Amino acid sequence: MISLTDSQKIGMGLTGFGVFFLFFGMILFFDKALLAIGNILFVVGLAFVIGLERTFRFFFQKHKMKATSFFLGGVFVVLIGWPIVGVVLEFYGFFLLFRGFFPVVVGFIRRIPVLGSLLNLPFISGPS
Repeated sequence: MISLTDSQKIGMGLTGFGVFFLFFGMILFFDKALLAIGNILFVVGLAFVIGLERTFRFFFQKHKMKATSFFLGGVFVVLIGWPIVGVVLEFYGFFLLFRGFFPVVVGFIRRIPVLGSLLNLPFISGPS
């Protein structure tokens, strides 16, 4: 079992609430207040989970500056009141930031009993 510090537990809660508010804001036709709250909670929760210094180093690596500018620019655009444009920018930046992590997630999901058998179907897994 993984042991978490109290600040990491708080960060997990904040990140979870941030994802919830982002999802709920999109369901409610891109409600800008919910999206803004979700963005703030997500970024603050991430900082609590991995630490302020590591968060800063993650976002501001030289090869991730384009992704960071799209993600944080999207957060800013949502905060100034253009939620649809901001969410599109955020998703693109999020994809660029975490694209190296997606194969790890897919590999993990392939080991889950029901989901793994679905991902290993020939028309989903691609040519072998």
